[in-house]
Order: sequence, then C-alpha cells, then structure tokens
Amino acid sequence: MNGNQCDTCNNLVYDEDEEAYTCEVDMDEDDMVRLYSGHYPSCPYYQSDDEYEVVKHQAF
Repeated sequence: MNGNQCDTCNNLVYDEDEEAYTCEVDMDEDDMVRLYSGHYPSCPYYQSDDEYEVVKHQAF
C-alpha cells in the first residue's frame, strides 16, 4: 500500500482523541488483512480529496 496515496485520500481524517490521522473506511477483518498483506495493487477505498479532479471528470 502506498503511503503517499493515503496522504491525499478523503477517508484519512484527523482524530483529536488519538492525535493522529486515521482511515475512516468501514472494513471488516478480511478486507483489512487483504489490504495490509499487499493483495491489492492500490487501495480500493481511495477517494481523491482533489476537488478539481472531481469537477474535471464531471465535465466530460
């Protein structure tokens, strides 16, 4: 899993109680194991936080 991909993901939010960023995706245990074991070439839950990219896709 690419750490840089997480840095630009909408699912990564700051948790004030933990004082750290955490992923908000609701995964079950099997999905978590697949994700962290390298089963996926990239995160299937990734959502870009780049608003321009979203608008660009809507224009076409």
